[in-house]
Amino acid sequence: MLSLLLTLASLAIAQKKDQRPNIVLIMADDLGYGDLGVYGQQKIETRHIDSLAAKGMKFDNFYAGTSVCAPSRSSLMTGQHTGHTYVRGNKELEPEGQQPLVDSVQTFAMLLQQAGYTTGAFGKWGLGMVHTTGAPDQKGFDEFYGYNCQRQSHRYYPTHLWHNNERIELHENGLMAQGQYAPALIQEKTLKFIDENKEKPFFLYVPTVLPHAELSGPDDKYYQLYADRFDEKPHKGNDYGPQATVPGYASVEKPHAMYASMVSRMDAYVGQIVDRLRENKLLDNTIIIFTSDNGSHKEGGADPNFFNSSGGLRGNKRDLYEGGIKTPFIVYWHGKVAEGKTSNYLGAFWDIMPTMVELAATKKPHYTDGISFLPTLLGKNKQQKQHQYLYWEFHEDGGRQALRQGDWKLILQKVTSSQPTAELYNLKQDPKEQHNIAQGNPTKVKELRQLIEKAHVESGIFPLTSVNTHKK
Repeated sequence: MLSLLLTLASLAIAQKKDQRPNIVLIMADDLGYGDLGVYGQQKIETRHIDSLAAKGMKFDNFYAGTSVCAPSRSSLMTGQHTGHTYVRGNKELEPEGQQPLVDSVQTFAMLLQQAGYTTGAFGKWGLGMVHTTGAPDQKGFDEFYGYNCQRQSHRYYPTHLWHNNERIELHENGLMAQGQYAPALIQEKTLKFIDENKEKPFFLYVPTVLPHAELSGPDDKYYQLYADRFDEKPHKGNDYGPQATVPGYASVEKPHAMYASMVSRMDAYVGQIVDRLRENKLLDNTIIIFTSDNGSHKEGGADPNFFNSSGGLRGNKRDLYEGGIKTPFIVYWHGKVAEGKTSNYLGAFWDIMPTMVELAATKKPHYTDGISFLPTLLGKNKQQKQHQYLYWEFHEDGGRQALRQGDWKLILQKVTSSQPTAELYNLKQDPKEQHNIAQGNPTKVKELRQLIEKAHVESGIFPLTSVNTHKK
């Protein structure tokens, strides 16, 4: 009898465990805060993502890890801001790949995998080449398909993609022709992962390359939707053919139409993921998160001003102004997240790790700068903890640091020079960061600079020495 009771108890535990939600995290590449209809976009159609927001929760105060690719993704995966996370800049390695995460770095994908989740990543990685310590299979993913190297992802018709540790040659491309469109290939694998893993909880990470430059795509229904809609100025780039280089961007005849079509294509891919979850009867037990890795870009003929891609905020990709780091953030979870809600929770990418491991009912990370925002999702706002501050670094253009505490935001420019400059803004009064009030508020500047010094731990690989040499 005792044995029977123990068996029944084990079955009950297993059944309860199987009810843990599937997790789908979709992250656009260089999509601006204002590029979605639900965030005010007027010229581009994004009905599928807008529908997720209408049926879920839209966040108005959520931030990326930083304003450029690899460090923002490192912040996301490790649950640490850029003063602590291992990868803090875009450091390219030859012949292919970026600075890899080391063995000691823990990702939330690893924790989900250890908890019994099947894990897959489809899109762009950028945190360690195949056969390094930062490769996807070393950082918590059972399956990876897409671009391992973010430099390779400058091309939408690349020479190859990676499936786990296997290089997949795209023979119709070869930098000579536009035969196989990588986003479509990646989307096929994404949908297949859902079909093949519907019997137990899974974590699906979709770091799509859309709408990152280059501006390129098939002449299909998405492009034809915008082909004759806007005034256009052709962009001359580095075209496919004998002179093509891997990191180049091809010419585009109608850059406005192509960019809009790429955003709408990405939106359609999101709709396909939702539909595939529904077809497999998984939608009611799946939490879907949509966001972007940083602000809108200007490369390859892109024109964020034309589309108001920053949503009226100052700055774009690589800036630590709001337009460079504030990201669209939408969460859908049927029956759990109330429909049509807007949250003012002040959060950032490093909050995703503690939230995901709490959802999965698994062990907490060794260390995180993040706070679980699960209480906010469940409407338990009184239980929601709050950040003392949010912090960002950027390691190009002389170095930048920024810190937000409540409505106050301090930005330090040219921090590796002998004379870094300070900009202070009150975001409640000046959300577009048009009036630098640092000179009139020296006490507040000093207070926030002390928090910046506290937040930054120096890295030998990504040095930003101003914190140690300019403390006034």
